[in-house]
This record gives sequence, C-alpha cells and structure tokens, in this order.
Amino acid sequence: MTPLTQNIKAGQAPFDIAAYRQAGGYEAVRDTIGKLPPSEVIRIVADSWLGGCGGGGFPTGRKWQAMPSRAARPGPRYFIVNADEMEPGTIKDRYLMEGDPHQLIEGILLAAYAIQADTAYIFVRGEYVLPIARLRAAIAQARAAGLLGDLDIHIHEGAGRYICGEETALLNSLEGKRAIPRAKPPLPQESGLFGCPTVVNNVETICNIPHILRHGAAWFRGLGLGGEAGTKLFAISGRVRRPGVYELPVGTPLRTLIEDCAGGMRDGFALRAILPGGASTAFLGPAALDTPLSIPGMAAAGSRLGTGNVMVLNDRTCPVGFMRNLQHFFAQESCGWCAPCRDGLPWVEQILGGIEAGEGREADLALLAEMPAQMGPGRTFCGLAPGAMASLASGLALFRDELLRHINEKSCAWA
Repeated sequence: MTPLTQNIKAGQAPFDIAAYRQAGGYEAVRDTIGKLPPSEVIRIVADSWLGGCGGGGFPTGRKWQAMPSRAARPGPRYFIVNADEMEPGTIKDRYLMEGDPHQLIEGILLAAYAIQADTAYIFVRGEYVLPIARLRAAIAQARAAGLLGDLDIHIHEGAGRYICGEETALLNSLEGKRAIPRAKPPLPQESGLFGCPTVVNNVETICNIPHILRHGAAWFRGLGLGGEAGTKLFAISGRVRRPGVYELPVGTPLRTLIEDCAGGMRDGFALRAILPGGASTAFLGPAALDTPLSIPGMAAAGSRLGTGNVMVLNDRTCPVGFMRNLQHFFAQESCGWCAPCRDGLPWVEQILGGIEAGEGREADLALLAEMPAQMGPGRTFCGLAPGAMASLASGLALFRDELLRHINEKSCAWA
C-alpha cells in the first residue's frame, strides 16, 4: 500500500488527529512552514512532476508558479480544493475525504503556504454528507491543535452541478452567481475568486503534497512506471469481480487493474469496451488492455486518463443504451451558457434514444458523426460538450454493428 491510502482501512473510522500524527501526519507541516521559503516548496512540487488528478492533468507546480508575487499583487489570495465529484462512477475523492480527512487538511496547509493564500475553501458536493462531517471534525481538531495558524479553512457545500467541476464555474458558484464557465484569460491565478489571485486543485492532487514534501520530489517520481511519476487512484466499476478504488503506480497497464486488482469479469460476462478515464473519455476496445494508465499512454491509444474512473462495459449490456445514457447525463448537466452544448446535447440524446427504440435510420448515424465537429474543442466555453463527444465519436466507430442492428432489424441482441 502506498502513502496516499496507507491510513485508509475498509469499514474503519478515520484517524483522529493523535493517530494521524502518530502515523507521521503533519510532519511535513512541521518541517516546511516557516522553514522553507514558499518558492522552494513550489520548486519541489514542480520537480515531482505531480499532475492534476481532477481530469486535466496539468502540472501542479506550473499552476502554482503562475501565481503573481505578493509584491506584484498585494491583497487577499485564495486556495480552493475542488471536491465537486459529480462524474458518474467517480468516487476516489470521496474515499480520501471519508477515510483520511487530515491528509487533505495537511495538504491544504502546505499548498496555501506555498502560494501565500490567506483563505482556503473546500468546495464539496452537498450529497457527500459523511465526508463533510469528517472534514469539519478534522478542521476543528487541527484548529484546536494550533496547526491552522492564520489560515481560514471553510467548507462550501455545492448545490450539485457537474459544471462546477470546471474551475471557473466553481468560482462563480462560490461567489453566489450562476455556475457558468468564465472566459479565459485571465486565468484564476490572475483573477479568480472575487477577482483575487486563486489556485484551484483537486482533492487527490492535494493529498499527495504532504508525502512529496516529506520524502522529496525524486522519491515521488520513482513511484511511477515507464518514466511516469507517482501513483494514482483508479475507481473501477462494471461487471468485474471486485469493483472499487485501487491505488497503482502511474503507468501500470490497464490489464493489471482489470484482471489482477478487480479480478477480471464476473462469470457469464465478457469484456466489450472500456471508458478508461470517466464518462468524458473515448471508448477503448479489449485490444487496448496493455495500454499504460498514464496521460501519454492513453493519448497514444486514442483516449484520455481523465479522472482515472475506469468504466467496464460487458458483452451483455446494450452499447447503444449505454451511449444514450451517457449523453442523457451530459445533456442534463449542461449549464446552458453556450448554444452548441445547450441545444446539441439534448438532440444527440434524442437521436440515440430513437435508435435504441428501433425508430432510427441510417441517416441518423451520419448526423451523429457530424456532432463532434460542432461541439468539439474550441466550439464551447468549457470541456463539457467536447468530453461528451469523445465517448460519442468513439462509440459510433466501436459499436457500429450494434447501431445498425437497432436500425435495420429494429431489435437489440439483449432484448
């Protein structure tokens, strides 16, 4: 078991502050804050090659380096943890907040020190009742122990919108505005929450920070495989024997996660396809099982690592219905700010629904094939619609025979 999950035991309440400190918790705070300059902390994180774990993969150190100096921009500055875990099947951040909340609090203290933030927010989906309760308890314990210093840490319970996973929509929601993405530039580091310098990072990303500062950048890089750095949490769902969350070195083959960790497919089911990084990534077929679970590995295979949410599609579930269900989610969660997303996604869902019901035509496939160009990167304010188009475009190619069966035979193999 690697450091990110070493304090998390199934069915066990998380460590209180005394037990967390006994396991080495807050040692990074003790040895870093006030002893290393903030610029050195940022350098160490940059040298570790830690990438954002919320789906984008942007280098964490580079994001922090984009913050203006105190001299250049005096006044308030903010650090925000994005815990709005709304993508279907993604549960890794919930696992961390429920199982080891002090790890996240320690990471926040170190990150806020590095960027010289005065205030930190944890923006968490309101349905996460138990994680919220455990985070509140951990913050209270850290405050009573005198660990927070001058940093104010607040928990903001989101209203439950997928769009808040996009950092600028999150900022608008946190300000009490409609949750819609902002135009960039300016980046949040220049003009973020209330127009002040702001950094937004994912829960898993920040939980890595204490371990990097305790053990060093080279140690973290050495945890990965094939030239990759660190470990990552992978949530696997579908008809596998042991669905759940597994921490593996970045660069581990997809086959290891599915067959060794999750135990392979259940009896009576065969592997048909995989969404390797969540609902907004492209489908891969069984031939891609030896693809490394890394950003370049998945890119070479034609998909993305995304959140590390591996969704396994079996041979007895209708892929047309699966695709339609994915598009229903994205259509429902569109913020409505731009027309291609607002109007295009419900149309895609409607066409796929007609095909699923045996009412489609072959011309519908040509219409659907045009949609990725209309809602792809650069055509919308944020990545919601382009992400939806990744699964659509790949599904149209991978499941063409089943789509045609629905259209021509008016039937489904699983009806």
